[in-house]
Amino acid sequence: MGTLILLRHGQSVYNKENLFTGWTDVELSAQGRKEAQMAAGILLKRGLYPDVCFTSWLKRAIHTAQIVLEEMSWEQIDCLKSWKLNERHYGAWQRQNKEKVKAEVGEAHFLAVRRGYDTPPPPLDDDDPRAVRFEKKYQKTDLRLLPRSESLKDTAQRVLPYYHDVILPQLRQGKTVLVSAHGNSLRALLMEIEALSPEEIVKVEIPTGEPLIYHFNEKGVPAKERATDD
Repeated sequence: MGTLILLRHGQSVYNKENLFTGWTDVELSAQGRKEAQMAAGILLKRGLYPDVCFTSWLKRAIHTAQIVLEEMSWEQIDCLKSWKLNERHYGAWQRQNKEKVKAEVGEAHFLAVRRGYDTPPPPLDDDDPRAVRFEKKYQKTDLRLLPRSESLKDTAQRVLPYYHDVILPQLRQGKTVLVSAHGNSLRALLMEIEALSPEEIVKVEIPTGEPLIYHFNEKGVPAKERATDD
């Protein structure tokens, strides 16, 4: 079996401004670009050169992968993109300040949505200009499959089939696989890889720009490598 590198994109401009991002397609901040460069340094130090890369349709994850591969002088590999690796869709909370939302809905409901497993935020209306159906890149996708709001459970229901159908076969071929994605799409993968319960995964926070490295043995059992560059 192969090696799986999970990398949450570097800090985005919305992360910096404490806004809910979700499927909003925003750029990396200057700090986020530095974090991607640091992630490349960690992989170089460990001699982990990916054979293939997977990322979402959101440019903060795409650009993180591009920066990493450029820093590694390893840009020749394929980088496959899928909306199924997109961040969790935060519905009507997208582009809203997190503290403002908390004040409006109360801390208990805010935490149930943000840190819970199966509580989604309020959905976007179909005619809301933030709806994905108005974005050109989704026009050839079956719009019935695209969310207006998601819980972590909903996110896992699209991420995990993609992992099993597309990513896992690469690992079974013994390849080193880089997945540059998002906090919640990666948390969905961690549930599967580390066999975490819904109660356990809600306590997991994945830092931006820090690779999580898993080496799979011949039986498909992963062993986690400490990736902090100390």
